[in-house]
Amino acid sequence: MQLTLLDWTVISVYGVVAVSIGVWFARRAGSKSDEFFLGGRSMPWWLLGTSMVATTFSTDTPNLVTDLVRTGGVSQNWVWWAFVITGMCTVFFYAKLWRRSGISTDIGFYELRYSGRPAAFLRGFRAVYLGIFFNCMIMATVTLAAIKIGGVLLGASKYEVVLVAGVVTTIYSATSGLWGVVVTDLILFGVAMIGSVAAAWYALAQPQVGGLTGLFSDPTVTEKLSLLPDFSDWKTASTVFIIPIAVQWWSTWYPGAEPGGGGYVAQRMLAAKDENHAMKATLWFNIAHYALRPWPWIIVALASLVVYPTLESIQAAFPNVDPSIVRNDLAYPAMLVFLPSGLLGLVVASLAAAYMSTISTHLNWGASYMVDDVYRRFMAPNEDEKQYVRIGRLATVFLITLAGAISLWLENALQAFQILLQIGAGTGLVFLLRWFWWRINAWSELSAMVISFLVALYFQFGHDALGFKEIDPSLQLVLGVLITTAGWVTVTFLTPPTEHETLKSFHRLIRPMGNGWSGAGLGLTEEDRSAESASAAFLAWFLGVTVVYGAVLGTGYLLYGKAILAGVCLGTAAIASLALLKTLPRVGLT
Repeated sequence: MQLTLLDWTVISVYGVVAVSIGVWFARRAGSKSDEFFLGGRSMPWWLLGTSMVATTFSTDTPNLVTDLVRTGGVSQNWVWWAFVITGMCTVFFYAKLWRRSGISTDIGFYELRYSGRPAAFLRGFRAVYLGIFFNCMIMATVTLAAIKIGGVLLGASKYEVVLVAGVVTTIYSATSGLWGVVVTDLILFGVAMIGSVAAAWYALAQPQVGGLTGLFSDPTVTEKLSLLPDFSDWKTASTVFIIPIAVQWWSTWYPGAEPGGGGYVAQRMLAAKDENHAMKATLWFNIAHYALRPWPWIIVALASLVVYPTLESIQAAFPNVDPSIVRNDLAYPAMLVFLPSGLLGLVVASLAAAYMSTISTHLNWGASYMVDDVYRRFMAPNEDEKQYVRIGRLATVFLITLAGAISLWLENALQAFQILLQIGAGTGLVFLLRWFWWRINAWSELSAMVISFLVALYFQFGHDALGFKEIDPSLQLVLGVLITTAGWVTVTFLTPPTEHETLKSFHRLIRPMGNGWSGAGLGLTEEDRSAESASAAFLAWFLGVTVVYGAVLGTGYLLYGKAILAGVCLGTAAIASLALLKTLPRVGLT
């Protein structure tokens, strides 16, 4: 595939804009670590929320959606649509608590909530565990998608893509700090939305596809269209829908959809102007992420089934692409070759923008762990602020190098998605309860993390070594949740609670709602208890989830030409939206 001069001009313009923004914010970012990692805690909700959306608008997301649709149909998307429940929970229960904490990273929570050496160890270990292992796995998945896109559209080898994309993004990320990242995200969100809609439009315009009517009547596509799984097939329904909705959303830690918020989502909440802006940012993120973006990707994925019905057809169309990465997720970039000159450059720029957004966010977030929770906390607590910024920039280079190496090992986006889900299985409940139940301690979190990792390790490698039959991934998830949850709850009651003074200071600062702290013996008075309404928060949570699911399903039925079902779903979303607007003041969102 050869890009024309017009395509390269469009790509170059985007590159100049992105670099210019980085240079513009370089001096501000280099002044102190709080500016570099949190933007001085002065950011508005619309900028932070859009930044979160842009971060999840990564190069691997359309590839993952394509993989899901081609292998199991549209209903397979419930494995990530289920995280709407997690996201809305963060909006109405946790966003204000994160901003209220005043910490620099979500890892700093551990020494705010727990006490003694276990808390210090947990902070350091978790910083390395998430900041390096989990973070690099996510970046490797995004880089893998870039490798596939570069191979199809540019004819570049995987080594060339890893080197060029990594160097450019690292220079930009290490220079601009969080302000540069989020401002660039605002631009690329618009570019990426235009690019994804254009890709869907031209996919439908292909003669063999024949528009929406031709697409939805094609026998290859018809069996993939259902928005809900076939509940007569219990195994598929439980894997795709029941387990994600009933278990996965609250039990599994996954970047961008952490129970209770965490990672770069927590970083954005901590960078907000105040609690109100933190809540608005996460609300906008969840609506835009789940309700606005999926259908252009799904349309391209369905059209790819007509144009490239098999993996062999993809390989035949792109013989120079490394056969080891020819999987169903490669079908998305394969569909982009039909775009006309100029627009192809815009889409390539949008994918480059998506890559830069996700990687720059993860680099800034991961480096913040390395600096604030490892270097500053354990190695050099009294250094000059500019030294911390320098260490952050060195950490950025280290993280992108490791992520690039891992990306050369992965084969498809779904593979990494399942690995990360399994490793985090069972840890989610402790993240939800630790704010509202005083009895959880540092050992609860340590045991949950260790047990979930060991269980995942067994399912990935141990059953072969011991000669046992391989277990279905959905059953692995459920077993991982049960084993991990039972393990950390047992450890919680076998170990002493957090020190009294630490609990008292935490409660005084955070003021969590509910009665989960009544047994802590803190001598709480009515004035110490939160005046926030738990019932209003639960109602807002329910309404928020209803708005998103109504919009997602309604849009699908509208595209399918099913007017009655579309009307019911979109009408439900509209009614829920009005009710949510009336409820927001009761949860402190104005």
